[in-house]
Amino acid sequence: VPLQASGGGSVQPGGSLRLSCAASGSIFNLVRMAWYRQRPAMQRELVATITSSGRTNYADFVEGRFTISGDNAKKTVSLQMNSLKPEGTAVYYCNVGTIGSIYWGQGTEVTVSS
Repeated sequence: VPLQASGGGSVQPGGSLRLSCAASGSIFNLVRMAWYRQRPAMQRELVATITSSGRTNYADFVEGRFTISGDNAKKTVSLQMNSLKPEGTAVYYCNVGTIGSIYWGQGTEVTVSS
């Protein structure tokens, strides 16, 4: 499996989770790593991106609560999510873009509920 995501789970509103994703040794020349999410009955949407040079970008709904980090050498990308809200309930997918391909992880489920 090219990408393995982990770290999902259940948390109360206001809580934190850290998602992690590791790319296999078969993926080279990373250009961009990202996290997407798909909420129930909604389309998949971008959460955050980080380029190979370390530039980050976040969706407006993040509002400074999440931090994306990546390690090109280890081919890993993480998403620290703080102050989670119930609308953050979704399946989160990691995404890696190389010069010639795009890879998706299998998704990790996050539930934010009291």
